[in-house]
Amino acid sequence: MTEFAIETQDLQYRPGPGFEIRDLSLRVREGAIYGFLGPNGAGKTTTIQLLLGLRRAQGGSIRILGREAPRELPRILSATGYVPERPHLYTEFTVAQAIRYHGVFYTRFDWAYAEDLRRGFRLPPDARLSRLSKGEVGKLLILLVLAQRPDLLVLDEPTDGLDPVVRRDVLTALLDFCAQRAATVFISSHLIHELERICDWIGVMDRGRLTAELPMHAFKNGIKRIRLARAPSLVGDTPFTLVSREATGLDEVWVVRGWQPPMMQWFQGVGAEVLEVIDLDLEEGFVELLRAARSPQAT
Repeated sequence: MTEFAIETQDLQYRPGPGFEIRDLSLRVREGAIYGFLGPNGAGKTTTIQLLLGLRRAQGGSIRILGREAPRELPRILSATGYVPERPHLYTEFTVAQAIRYHGVFYTRFDWAYAEDLRRGFRLPPDARLSRLSKGEVGKLLILLVLAQRPDLLVLDEPTDGLDPVVRRDVLTALLDFCAQRAATVFISSHLIHELERICDWIGVMDRGRLTAELPMHAFKNGIKRIRLARAPSLVGDTPFTLVSREATGLDEVWVVRGWQPPMMQWFQGVGAEVLEVIDLDLEEGFVELLRAARSPQAT
């Protein structure tokens, strides 16, 4: 057992001009459901491919399930279930054939559980994959990785484009599996409110950099928009993280991270008056973090 199911240190990757993964240090605790948030093009899929050996990092280190990648990649992958952004199934197979083909590669594959999931997902065993809907393909992909009985699930946009009913079915099966097995889940998505329902940790990726990594409760409750009068021109040391500040006439609006109500005393101590503390939902907090990361003053 190890504290972190996924751990990278100063990961570097530059496929060409215009984009790079730089100084990426990720820590996904064992047993966590970790939401990997970011806009399209942020580097989420590239990061996942680096973790799983589909791309070779140009610097830094990767450890997965306590093992060094890529040196111990076969043993890592034997305990990892992966749903890629784009389906990777042979479309001439039937559902039953796809299950049999996938299962023979994994010694832990649970055939009875796979059949239970197939029935629960209402997937006809003799239906050809080329005739399945997008939602049915999404269910089949989740079925295959859950039946592996993995210690780690890596899911890249697993519900993108699926209707709400199918998304609910997929996420319910995922949560049931995690409750039974205490597996770690690393799930990439831009569907913010979906991750809010299931994740206990959040990482925010933008332009190849990890701009924030924090528990979900801190993300939801600790990011605030604060309207101030007589805001100090120089901030100095603060008990919170100042994400951004913007003048609005005589007042200023600050976005802060790590907020707790007793921090009101700090503003009183610097002669500022707090006019309003505004709660942000998950999507607003995500947007504010991205805005701050992209501002000219960001470091």
